[in-house]
Amino acid sequence: MEEEFMKYRSPLVSRYASKEMAYNFSDRKKFTTWRKLWICLAKAEKALGLPITDAQVQEMESHVEDIDFAMAADEERKLRHDVMAHVHTFAHCCPSAAPIIHLGATSCYVGDNTDLIMLRDGFDILLPKLARVIDRLANFAEKYADLPTLGFTHYQPAQLTTVGKRACLWLQDLAMDMRNLQRARDDLRFRGVKGTTGTQASFLQLFQGDHDKVEELDRMVTDMAGFKKSYLVTGQTYSRKVDIDCLSCLASMGATVHKICTDIRLLANLKEIEEPFEKEQIGSSAMPYKRNPMRAERCCSLARHLVALMADPLQTASVQWLERTLDDSANRRISLPEAFLTADIILSTLQNITEGLVVYPKVIERHIRHELPFMATENLIMAMVKAGGNRQDCHEKIRVLSQQAAAVVKQEGGDNDLLARVQCDPYFAPILGQLDSLLDPKTFIGRAPQQVARFLSEEVRPLLEPYKSKMDVKIELEL
Repeated sequence: MEEEFMKYRSPLVSRYASKEMAYNFSDRKKFTTWRKLWICLAKAEKALGLPITDAQVQEMESHVEDIDFAMAADEERKLRHDVMAHVHTFAHCCPSAAPIIHLGATSCYVGDNTDLIMLRDGFDILLPKLARVIDRLANFAEKYADLPTLGFTHYQPAQLTTVGKRACLWLQDLAMDMRNLQRARDDLRFRGVKGTTGTQASFLQLFQGDHDKVEELDRMVTDMAGFKKSYLVTGQTYSRKVDIDCLSCLASMGATVHKICTDIRLLANLKEIEEPFEKEQIGSSAMPYKRNPMRAERCCSLARHLVALMADPLQTASVQWLERTLDDSANRRISLPEAFLTADIILSTLQNITEGLVVYPKVIERHIRHELPFMATENLIMAMVKAGGNRQDCHEKIRVLSQQAAAVVKQEGGDNDLLARVQCDPYFAPILGQLDSLLDPKTFIGRAPQQVARFLSEEVRPLLEPYKSKMDVKIELEL
C-alpha cells in the first residue's frame, strides 16, 4: 500500500472520476476486450469455413478474465510490442488455440476496435449524467421562472430577467451539448477487420480470394462487437478525425460548464445564489466565515483542462502520414481517456451543484430596489404624459433627479433615493398613486416566464425522455 504513494497518480482517477468511467479506460477492460475481439474473430472465421474447432473457441472463452499481467509485462519488455505480448500471454493459457489467435489480424484490429468500444461506452456513461444535470436545472428553472432578478450586460446592471430565464440560457447550451454527444456516439463505427494497410489482403488470402467471405467476416465481427456499421475504408487505423469529432463535443461541453459555473461564482459573490455548502465544510483555513464556491471552481478548473485537450486530436490527425504513423499512439493513450474522465468529473460535480442550488430572494430583491428606480424612468415619463404632462418637461425633471440620486449612490455610498425625490416633487403629484404598480419588478421581466415554460416543454423535456429510467441517481461528492 505504501508503494502506491511513492509514484505519481493521476488525480483524475485517484481523486475525482467515477468508478464506471475509471474502469472503462482501465487495463482490465482494455485487455479483456482484446481477448473478446480475438474470440469474435475466431468464431467468424470458423463460421466461414476456416479450420478452427469448437474446443479452441471454448478454450479462449474460458480464459477471457484470467489475465497474467506480470507475464504480459515481461513479454512486452522482451518483444517491445504490447499486442504481441498479450497474444503470447493469451496463448500461454490457451495452448490448443494458440495457432489461431490473432489469425490474419494486425495490431490495430484489437487496438483501434477496443478504442472505439471504449469511446462508445464512454459516451454511454456520460449521456445519462448530462441528462440528469439538465433535468435538475430544468426543475430549478421551472421553480424560479417568474422570480425577477437583475440582468447583467458587461457585468453592469441591465433590464430585469428572471432567475429561471437565466437558468434557461445555461440549459440551452447543455441541450446543444446533449445533441452533440448523442450524434458523436451514434456516428461511431467499428474499424472491423481491415488488415495492415486497410486492404484486407491477409483475409482475402485466408479465404482464397473469396471477396464475399471477407466482407461477411467484417460484417459478422462488427455485429458481434455491438456496432451497426464499420468504416468501409481505413488505413491501418480508423481515421483520427473520429477522435477529433468525439473530443470536440466534449471540449464544447467543457466550455458550457465553465460558463455556467463562472456565472454561479459571480452570483455567489453577490450573495444571490450559492452552491450547496455542507454543515461541517470549511471555506477557508484563515477566514472561518467564508463560503467559497469550491465545486463551481473545481468545474471551471477541470473544464479548462478539457477544452485544452482538444488540441491533441487536431494535431494528431494532421500528422498521420499516408496509411499510418505510430506517433499517434502515446498521445492517444493520454488524451482520449483524460477527456472522458474529465467530462465525467465535471458532470458529476455539476449535478451535485444543480441538485442543491440555494437562492436568496430577499438579496435579489434588495439589488433590484437599488437599480429599479433608474430603469423605471421611462415608465414614469409615459405615466406623466398620460396624466397630461409634457414629455420634454418630464424628461428634464427625471434627468435632474436621477443625477442627484446617482451622486448619493456613487459619491456618498448611500442608497438610491430617486423614488423619494420623485415623491417629494409636486410635479409628479398626478402619478403618486401609481408608483407601486409602475415599480413592480414583475412588470419589467417581459415574457421571461412564458419563454421558460415553452422552452422547457418543447426543447428540454423531450430531450430527456430516453433517460427517464436513469433520473433517480443522486451524486454525493467524496471530496
